[in-house]
Amino acid sequence: MDHADVILERRDEENLVLMREERFGAALTSLNFAARSLSVLAARHEALAEEVLAEELPWLHWLPEHERPQCVRELLADLRAGAETGLLLPFARNLAAWRATAEAWSDPELAQKLQGPFEGNGPELGRPEGDAA
Repeated sequence: MDHADVILERRDEENLVLMREERFGAALTSLNFAARSLSVLAARHEALAEEVLAEELPWLHWLPEHERPQCVRELLADLRAGAETGLLLPFARNLAAWRATAEAWSDPELAQKLQGPFEGNGPELGRPEGDAA
């Protein structure tokens, strides 16, 4: 543990990582610094931030131009919040959501269908069976 982290592989649950608190704190501090620095860059030079992130996230190219700034802002906000708190799952989920959105936009036929118009209200569904509350 003095020189490396330990990964406990479990059969029925997610794996666990054991690490010294000092290394964990250093990783969070570094991530926080990088996230804040990138956020400052994005606030002052939005186009440059998009360009830099597009190097790391090439799928940004598939998003419509008007959606790219929103994507960058949301991802950086989640990254900063996660770096500050150590809760990075919201960032990871938002990153996956934006990537899925970009993938949908990459298929012009699918993108057109998803923009509507949508006919009707959908099928009528009956009440679920079971105990009523």
